[in-house]
Amino acid sequence: MKRAVDALIIVLGALLVAIGFNTFLIPHELLSGGVSGVAMLVGYIFTQWNISLLYLIFNLPIMIWGLVVMGKRFVIYSIAAVLFTFLFMQWVPTSLYVRDPILASVFGGVIVGIGSGITLRIGGSSGGFDIVGSILTRNRDFPLGTVLFALNGVVIVLLGYLKNNWDLALCSMLAIFISGKVVDMIHIRHVKVTAFIVTRKREEMAERLLKIPRGVTVMRSEGAFTQNEHYTLMTVVTRYELAELKKIIRAVDSKAFVNIVETVSVWGEFRRAKQ
Repeated sequence: MKRAVDALIIVLGALLVAIGFNTFLIPHELLSGGVSGVAMLVGYIFTQWNISLLYLIFNLPIMIWGLVVMGKRFVIYSIAAVLFTFLFMQWVPTSLYVRDPILASVFGGVIVGIGSGITLRIGGSSGGFDIVGSILTRNRDFPLGTVLFALNGVVIVLLGYLKNNWDLALCSMLAIFISGKVVDMIHIRHVKVTAFIVTRKREEMAERLLKIPRGVTVMRSEGAFTQNEHYTLMTVVTRYELAELKKIIRAVDSKAFVNIVETVSVWGEFRRAKQ
């Protein structure tokens, strides 16, 4: 049942992203963020090229890289989201329903943000830089947000320069900003979270958590009321791994007490545990 719901959410998210692209952004030659923005820019320059096909082609090497390096549910869900987005972009007509480019950038950003956000919420993504981000943050506290902002900035500047229309570039920046804010509202605001898991199933829980894999700290604890002995497991994960973490905890011990808190920063070794 859970997988069926996840599949429906992936399809719905892909449909919303395709509607945001074809109905609001592409008719005005506006850009989205990440790989989709690169595909749009190339499609605007070479008008005979299909943007949806470019979107799929540009994502293919990233998805293959993700499968080879990670090979987990996040990448599989992301591949499904990219494929459905490609199919829906073939189906949703590219029509100029909204005449004002500012309104198109606002509502396009909102719809794309909702589609991407609900996909991230179940442990997937709309492909592209989300997969790159998950890979790059595996081994170190990488300043991903700054790098992605810079990459998106380069694409926007190229749009303004090549099209000689800086209004489009600024509207694209607005669409990307709004989309990112909507994703944060739906998914999670911070990149990393710390989970405190109180359970009696220490060995099984630790074994499964190490397969994410992240480092896990185990502490003996005792219930103040029951005076029963428990174990508290602490681990820090990225936002891309949060859905997988919740799934593991529920599968191992549905009665575990879990406290997930936002992590402002991490000092020292933030990397995946050695296999």
